[in-house]
Amino acid sequence: MDFIHSLVAVSAEELISTAVLVLLLVAAWGGDKASRAISIAAFAVLVGAAALALPVLCTGQSGAATLAFGGHVKLDAFAAFAKLLIYVGAGVALVIAPAYFDRFKAMRAEFPLLVLLAALGMGIMVSANDLLTLYIGLELNSLAAYVLAAFLRADGRSAEAGLKYFVLGSLASGILLYGISLTYGFTGTTSFDGIRVALGSGALSIGATFGLVFVMAGLAFKISAAPFHMWTPDVYEGAPAPVTAFFATAPKVAALALLMRVTLDAFGGQPGAWQQIVIMAALLSIVIGALGAIGQDNIKRLLAYSSINNVGFMLIGLAAGTVAGAQAMLVYLVIYVVSSVAAFVVVLELRDEAGNPVESIAALGGLSRTRPGLAAVLAIVMFSLAGIPPLFGFWAKFVVFQAAVQAHLVVLAAIGIAASVIGAFYYLKVVKVLYFDDATDTVRGTPDTANTVLLFGSAVFLSPLGYLLTLDLGRFAGKAASALLHFA
Repeated sequence: MDFIHSLVAVSAEELISTAVLVLLLVAAWGGDKASRAISIAAFAVLVGAAALALPVLCTGQSGAATLAFGGHVKLDAFAAFAKLLIYVGAGVALVIAPAYFDRFKAMRAEFPLLVLLAALGMGIMVSANDLLTLYIGLELNSLAAYVLAAFLRADGRSAEAGLKYFVLGSLASGILLYGISLTYGFTGTTSFDGIRVALGSGALSIGATFGLVFVMAGLAFKISAAPFHMWTPDVYEGAPAPVTAFFATAPKVAALALLMRVTLDAFGGQPGAWQQIVIMAALLSIVIGALGAIGQDNIKRLLAYSSINNVGFMLIGLAAGTVAGAQAMLVYLVIYVVSSVAAFVVVLELRDEAGNPVESIAALGGLSRTRPGLAAVLAIVMFSLAGIPPLFGFWAKFVVFQAAVQAHLVVLAAIGIAASVIGAFYYLKVVKVLYFDDATDTVRGTPDTANTVLLFGSAVFLSPLGYLLTLDLGRFAGKAASALLHFA
């Protein structure tokens, strides 16, 4: 009976796994000619997986009833919330990729399969209730991501991005695995529930502290938090634009959700041990991300540093260590995912008459006069990421600062607010180029229909109309946060 319950609980993962095996055979027989059909089928699979995860979130499931496979997996509302965001990011990558790769005659049937495998790994990550389950999901996602980064085999930048991601990712995985082994050695268990009980709320031993530090360091790499951010600008710039859009959304959600699960669940009884690490990573990410972006002349590298900066703001919500902080972090994550989708779809539309990508910020001069709609969406994204009201990005920053103040982290919130001003500079620099520089007339080409629909939907969400969703978004994020901290 427990085994059947476990099989039902992981129905979304079973659907994706089965689909990958079937579509792999289709790819083997149909070749690259079947790539579009496989992409459509993969998108339908993600929709089906989302439909299976949605009821878990709506009902706010939590506690022992959500455990499966002997407690190794936890299918609660928090996992469902993260999975829905992951499937959105993966689905967008499947929609925008075919038109991009067709321009380079590089569309392969393997692309949608790799995206599905990465989504499967991420689903396991956010549902993990054991350090070993965590590692299996993380490596499944990472191995697919390394290949995706180097997907344009004829492009030297793509190959370099894949190699750098692989080398540094392997190092981070080794650090994480070492932390897992130390944690197991000093607690006698790999279960999150067991670790929380073993560590208790008393003084943490030196060995367990080292285990915590190494685990946090390995996960910090995956979320590209400073000082483990060095791979992000190079990989974002070198990877194909649809892959970069994927990296900026789905894996970011999975890694942040996993970090929340580890800190608030496994090490939930020892907030004093990990809170200092999170606060330092938050401050470094905010400052390094903002300062690093100022001198960038490549739009993809600027967005990479922007992602580092935004991770810092999200970590402020995690540092609060409360249900309100976790809720604020999830709200921020939703708004950030939509902003990233819009930003990288705009990047996809930036191409010259020959169809080659235009990534130089200077080449966007006067875009408001040659492509006013595209410039308007990019300006909305920049203002929203900067947290300028009345755009919806302001609400994301407001809720994390509010959660920090409520948790008596007033100084942290104040520093975050001050650092937002630095970030506003490089966002406004892009808007200035769009609207006030001389027109270069570099960006040409016919807009892609799917991209146009995504841009319109994202712009509406990020506009003041997005505030109409605050109650529903806050309610679902609250259910997810409560499920994560149900033991508190």
